[in-house]
Amino acid sequence: MKALLLIDIQNDFLPGGALAVPEGDQIIQVVNQLQPHFDLVIATQDWHPILHKSFASQHSDKQVFETINLNGLEQVLWPDHCVRGTPGAEFSQVLETNRIEAIFRKGTNPEIDSYSGFYDNGHRKSTGLADYLRGKQVRQVFVAGLAADYCVYFSIKDALQEGFKTYLIEDATRPISPEGFEKAKADIHNRGGKIIQSGALL
Repeated sequence: MKALLLIDIQNDFLPGGALAVPEGDQIIQVVNQLQPHFDLVIATQDWHPILHKSFASQHSDKQVFETINLNGLEQVLWPDHCVRGTPGAEFSQVLETNRIEAIFRKGTNPEIDSYSGFYDNGHRKSTGLADYLRGKQVRQVFVAGLAADYCVYFSIKDALQEGFKTYLIEDATRPISPEGFEKAKADIHNRGGKIIQSGALL
C-alpha cells in the first residue's frame, strides 16, 4: 500500500505567516489533486508550546536564524511559529482535510525541535508514525508539504531509514532556501530516495 504524507501545511508556513515559505501556498492545489490517488493520507502538524527553546524569543541575547547548541544539538533559532492552539498552527483552510486519516503532531517538547514527522531531531523519541504506517501495511511513502529543505527533507530521511520506499513529490513542496533544497535533493538521491513530479501520479 502507498501513503501520501503531508508535512506541516499550516498557516504560519504560508505567505503572511510567522515563518512563511516562499510560494508555499502554491502547493495546495497540487496536494488536493493528489489525495484521491492514495489509499492512505496522513498529515503532520508542528505543535509547539509557547516557550519552545527553538524560538529566538526565548534567548534574550540571540537573533532569529542564529544557530545555537540546544541540549547537545545544533539548533536554528526560528521566529515564534505554530504555537499550539493558535491560528498559525492550523492547517490552511484551502487544504482539503476530509481524506486525512491521522494527524501526527511534533515539536511538542520545549527542549528539542522536531523537523521530521517520525522523530525529534535527536532521535530520542518517536512520534509513532513509522509503526502506524507499518500497521497499515504501507510500503511506499510519497512526501509533500513544507518546507522542502527542513521538515520535508528530515521526514524523508527518516522514512528511508525506517525501510519505506520513499518519494519526494518535487512540485508539491517549496523550500526556505533553494540552495539548501539542492543539497537536500542530492542527499535524498544518495540515500536511495526517488524524486518525482505530481504528473507521474495524476
